[in-house]
Amino acid sequence: MNLLTLRQSKTQSKTQSKTQSKTGLRSGVVLATVALALAGCGTTAGASPDGADGAAEPAGQDVTLSDGWVKAADSGMSAAFGELTNAGPDDVTVVSATTEASSMLELHETVENESGEMIMREIEGGFVIPAGDTLTLAPGGSHIMLMDLTDPLEAGEEVAFTLTFADDSTYEFTAPVKDFSGANENYVGGDAETDMGDADSMGADGTGTDR
Repeated sequence: MNLLTLRQSKTQSKTQSKTQSKTGLRSGVVLATVALALAGCGTTAGASPDGADGAAEPAGQDVTLSDGWVKAADSGMSAAFGELTNAGPDDVTVVSATTEASSMLELHETVENESGEMIMREIEGGFVIPAGDTLTLAPGGSHIMLMDLTDPLEAGEEVAFTLTFADDSTYEFTAPVKDFSGANENYVGGDAETDMGDADSMGADGTGTDR
C-alpha cells in the first residue's frame, strides 16, 4: 500500500467516526425528547394521578331528605321536618331555605331557657350535617321554620323547598302537608306562639300526624 492510499484510508476512517458520533448524539436527543413528551402526557396539570381534580363534590349532590313533612296551618307560622342525610366524605352546612309557601324562612333549633321553657330560636351558622350521617328535623328539635305563610297549608298538599349550602350549591325537595297537634313552644324572636309540639306529643305512628 503506497503512502497516498494510506492517507486516504485514515481520512475516510476519521470521517466515518465523526459521522457515527453525530448520528448517535442526534438519536439520543430524539429519544430524550420523546421520553419527556410521554411523561408530560401521563398526568394533566392540576390533576391527581387517579384523574380527579381534587375538588370536593357540591354539598347539594351529597344530601337527600327522607320522611319529609310540613305542619298544616291556616296562617302565621308552620314548620318543615324530615331526615337530612349526607352521603359525602365531608361535613356540610345548610345555611338557608326558601319556599313559595312562605315569605320568610329560618333554620331553627329548640332549646330550654333559664325558666325551663322550650323556646325556638334561629340556629347560628346553620344546620351542620356530619359526613356519612343524618340530621333529624323534628318537633321539639331542629326544624325549618316558615315564619309568614303566603296561603293556608292544608293536609294533602305538597310544598317545594330549596336548601342552600355553605358552598352555594342547592338541593330541592317536596314534602307533603300533614295535620299535627302538640304542645306550644315560644319563639324567642317575639311573643308569638306556634303549635309545634315535642317528641312526646307525636302521633302513635311516630310521624307527628293525627289519624
